[in-house]
Amino acid sequence: QVQLVESGGGLVQPGGSLRLSCAASGSIFSIYAMGWYRQAPGKQRDLVAAITSGGSTNYADSVKGRFTISRDNAKNTVYLQMNSLKPEDTAVYYCNADLATTPTNYGMDYWGKGTLVTVSS
Repeated sequence: QVQLVESGGGLVQPGGSLRLSCAASGSIFSIYAMGWYRQAPGKQRDLVAAITSGGSTNYADSVKGRFTISRDNAKNTVYLQMNSLKPEDTAVYYCNADLATTPTNYGMDYWGKGTLVTVSS
């Protein structure tokens, strides 16, 4: 079974920084892309940042210039460096992976359980 495990969430003051990690494990042949989504109370789940195995990135407008997504393909791990955090960044952050479990599989989406990020004084 494929498993995605997030870590690094917690409480941080406005203007502070936090680094999230997500490690994918299990029967993985290839990861095409990984990303981070977030869901604030009463809001929909939205894309924060994504990165392909080739290194192409995409960011939500609200985090451009503040967040940086990176990955270590050999470790099947994706990171989200969050700087200049704002209260509006408070949300549960979910790791997502588009991956194949065999050489002939199409990529399928897998999700982590989420990690809470709270930005508050």
